[in-house]
Amino acid sequence: MTLSKRLKSSVSNLAQGVVGVAAGLALVFAIAGAPAQALAQAAPAPAAAAPAIQGQGPALWVVKDADSTLYLFGTVHVLRPTTGWASPRVNTAFDSASEIWFEVTNADDQAAMMPLIQQYGLSPQAPLSSRLTADELAQLDVAAQSIGASAAQLDPLKPWLAALSLSVAPLVKAGYDPQSGVEPALKARAEAAGKTIHGFETLEDQIGMLATLPDDVQMEFLRETLKDYDQAVVVLDSMVEAWAKGDVKALDEIVVEEMKTDAPELHKVILVDRNTDWADQIQTQLQGSGTAFIAVGAAHLTGDDSVQSILKSRGVAVESVE
Repeated sequence: MTLSKRLKSSVSNLAQGVVGVAAGLALVFAIAGAPAQALAQAAPAPAAAAPAIQGQGPALWVVKDADSTLYLFGTVHVLRPTTGWASPRVNTAFDSASEIWFEVTNADDQAAMMPLIQQYGLSPQAPLSSRLTADELAQLDVAAQSIGASAAQLDPLKPWLAALSLSVAPLVKAGYDPQSGVEPALKARAEAAGKTIHGFETLEDQIGMLATLPDDVQMEFLRETLKDYDQAVVVLDSMVEAWAKGDVKALDEIVVEEMKTDAPELHKVILVDRNTDWADQIQTQLQGSGTAFIAVGAAHLTGDDSVQSILKSRGVAVESVE
């Protein structure tokens, strides 16, 4: 498997992005959708309420000490509106918390996003038309039409952003909607309840992870996307099914282990390094007091390099909430 195919597979598996970042990078879907939204001048739809779960629902963990209780909840950043995830135990934990933590606090802030897209996602001095063959440009135009654009309109985008933008289209056609993701619903509830909202990272932090990929990797990523940009749906469907029923082992196999094996450099940047940083921040929270609810991509709470595993290796007790 080529590096570009590994990269595309891994990013799709994470799906916030593509997509994941449904499970690993909160902004992937928001980043990828930004050019299309800007072109269409479309306003985001209001967040939809989460349907009830079928069965036990997604996994939940808790970290406690004498005066602190921190819940850890793995999310998927883009879902079909019919996917249930708001279990009674998640609702109880969320309601008990005075502070809510996300990867970033303003993933839906297009006013903040667009200047970063202009800074990190545009390259008019090296347009795609100067870097792709005639056949590839024709493929780009066909793919661009799926997001209501054209090859000419995507021409100034850097390869990583063009690839992600095109990868989103089949997910939308399959019924996935960022406004049906976990974070919009939880953020709306937190704001309505007057809870304090925090973020582990900034918009710029997350965009920079993708924008600083080597140029040759970005170009391979785009070329592979043009060949089979509709394959992410199959992987995302499997990931969401495992997540929604709390099958952490299956989620690890579908998302984390494949990424670790096929794209270890991406696994380190997207998951391991960030999990380590978040574990540091969680230990700082434990030095205070109170109850917090932490909602981050499910891939961060899965596998041997998960946030929980890092905390446990440091002597911090982490338990599953049944």
